[in-house]
Parts: sequence; structure tokens; C-alpha cells
Amino acid sequence: MLQIKDMPVRASDRSKVRIFATVKVMHETSRARVVDLSASGMALDMEKPIKILPGQIVTIESEELGRLTATVRWYNNGRVGLQYKLNTNSLAQISSYFRFFHEEVKPVMRR
Repeated sequence: MLQIKDMPVRASDRSKVRIFATVKVMHETSRARVVDLSASGMALDMEKPIKILPGQIVTIESEELGRLTATVRWYNNGRVGLQYKLNTNSLAQISSYFRFFHEEVKPVMRR
């Protein structure tokens, strides 16, 4: 991977996925679609805008991943980047997803 000056190198390889989830931040909730998943974090497309700031703690719930806690790393135009609060439970949930559920998503052709 090419490293751009002053930009951190991504630690984990990411996989394209389509997982529907619910995101909870403080007292707000939104449906979201996980589009990018790795052993250390994920990117989500939010269904509706909610107030999210970098550094906030969020909870993500889905059938495939269960319940995970993460820290918001970035938020831009309805897409959120999260880093897991790593513990043995979250590591087991992510490993289990890749072992039993994950199929590489094929890109959608657009005109």
C-alpha cells in the first residue's frame, strides 16, 4: 500500500460487504448499511442523518455481527468510519462473521 506523507497506513485489509445494521449514538438511532469491514473497523452508509462527531462511542447491532461498540473516526456526507473498541467478544464476532457469513461482494455495474 502506498503511504502518502502524514497519512496513516491502514492496518487491516478491508472487505466490501452489504450488512444492514442499526447504529445508536446517544439518544439517536438510524438504520445503516455496512459497506466496508475489517478486523479493526468498518465504514457505514447512514440511512438518515444523525448527529455524529469523531470520538463519540456508538453501538452497532446486526444479525450477522451481533452487538459491537466502536469509536467514530470520521463522518462525511452520510458515511461513517468506525474503529472497534477491541475486546475478546468483538474479535470473536468479527472472526465468526468472516468464517461463516462473508462472501466477497461483486461490484455493481453502472452506466
